[in-house]
Amino acid sequence: MDFTSPNVQYFFDLRNNQYFKKDDRNYINALSIKQLNTLGNVSLLDIFLSKSNVVEPHIHQNASELVYCISGAAVVSLINPFTKKLVNIPITPQQVANVPQGWWHYEIATVDNTHILAIFDAPIPEFIGGSDLLRLTPAEIFAHTYCLNEEQVKATLAPIKDTVVIGPPADCPKTVAAQHMPQMNAAHPNANMVHPASVYPNANMPFHPYQGQTPSQGYMNRGGYPRQNIIGNGGQYIPGWPGN
Repeated sequence: MDFTSPNVQYFFDLRNNQYFKKDDRNYINALSIKQLNTLGNVSLLDIFLSKSNVVEPHIHQNASELVYCISGAAVVSLINPFTKKLVNIPITPQQVANVPQGWWHYEIATVDNTHILAIFDAPIPEFIGGSDLLRLTPAEIFAHTYCLNEEQVKATLAPIKDTVVIGPPADCPKTVAAQHMPQMNAAHPNANMVHPASVYPNANMPFHPYQGQTPSQGYMNRGGYPRQNIIGNGGQYIPGWPGN
């Protein structure tokens, strides 16, 4: 970076670069070196979520992600590829959760008006969404690889037409969305979740976010992977993340 250049940038308003918008309460603004050329090896997403909305399962293959809670509350969930366990980390204001580079993860808001920052150690973080893996992998490959009924796989995944980013999609019927909402203690949104080991001695006992649901309700008993009734596209996806 030539800091004597007349094109050097030190300021940017994130409201001018919206990456994705589901509605007025669920949207993401983005900042990368494309918007602010003095950033160097860092970028971020400014994420706003209402209760039960999810930043879809995804990976960043070129960056670690530090999730900082500004307001509200969320659960950052990740799969540890070494232990093969799902870990759920609740965060409230001034708390952070770290997702190592390339790990499968997602974030769920547990209260309305949740605001989190996702900070990356890359000038432009790369993104692979679970919705893209599901919709672009041929149904016959899933069926053959996992010994599944191909027609059922096709029917289940057919509604996923585009990258979801924030789910449930805007066109998902409320009754269906409510059926699959993670079961959390209403009195305390962080109850029954995995907490940092330094604070809670039982931190290594992960809570399944769909505990109590059966496969017929749409989820497997293990791992939290969607099995049935996956509802498809919604919101406005702006290609070329993180914008411009």
